[in-house]
Amino acid sequence: MNYYELVFTLISAEDFHQDLLINELAGIGFDTFEETDLGFKAYIKSVDFNKEQIDQALKAYHEMFTFNYEINLIPQKNWNEVWESNFSPIELKDQIYIRATFHEPKPHFAYEIVIDPKMAFGTGHHQTTVLMLEWLLETELKDKTVLDMGCGTGILAILASKLGAKEVDAIDYDELSYDSALENAVLNDIQNLTAICGSKEVIPNKTYDVILANINRNILLDQIERYATALKAGGELFMSGFYQEPDLEIIVDEARKYDLKFISHKELNNWVSAKFIK
Repeated sequence: MNYYELVFTLISAEDFHQDLLINELAGIGFDTFEETDLGFKAYIKSVDFNKEQIDQALKAYHEMFTFNYEINLIPQKNWNEVWESNFSPIELKDQIYIRATFHEPKPHFAYEIVIDPKMAFGTGHHQTTVLMLEWLLETELKDKTVLDMGCGTGILAILASKLGAKEVDAIDYDELSYDSALENAVLNDIQNLTAICGSKEVIPNKTYDVILANINRNILLDQIERYATALKAGGELFMSGFYQEPDLEIIVDEARKYDLKFISHKELNNWVSAKFIK
């Protein structure tokens, strides 16, 4: 699958202006972002690319500050090279070490996760992934059943298994992410991970102790009702992929409709991850 890369340059803009643009792009299908010295890069699958939709979504911001962007088509082979060139190992909370297959191991970390990202989202570099990993470290997962929605590379599902979950289902609608989750499970010797290709309609007809959903605001709003159905009473739901303002309040209000109680949230560079209990 090919991707489009949009390279944004922000001129006479405040720091939060970049977040406004990223939030709009995430809402129309962009799933990966990379900061640059002059702005940021945004990536979207070629099948989801619609320039008119992009220009319409960003139209109002041209009156607020000055920015422009250029469009590059990245073939599948080159996209893999982009990942490798930008993928540096991550150390989190002195407990987790995330590396690619081409990095040296560090066995003294309690949890080492090997990720071959290819074109799937979820290397641990994005703020939302970091926030979700932190939640997992704080959550009792021994002998729990876990559902990871929008699993990408499977990084969250893999950590859940390493933390003691007895059964982990990982779902993503993108076939490359589905394949990536399976391959990364093998790389990490994870044997209790079941990958499923699809969206909310393929969630198995059972209930879970913990549900993870690191996607984006619009998809979360569409799927929260299904999460509530799939979550056991007293179960924990962790969601990320949205901003503090105005997204958190919107997410909390929607979750309340399905008896999901907001507990607390984490924030990193304006990105938010929130915890709910049923």
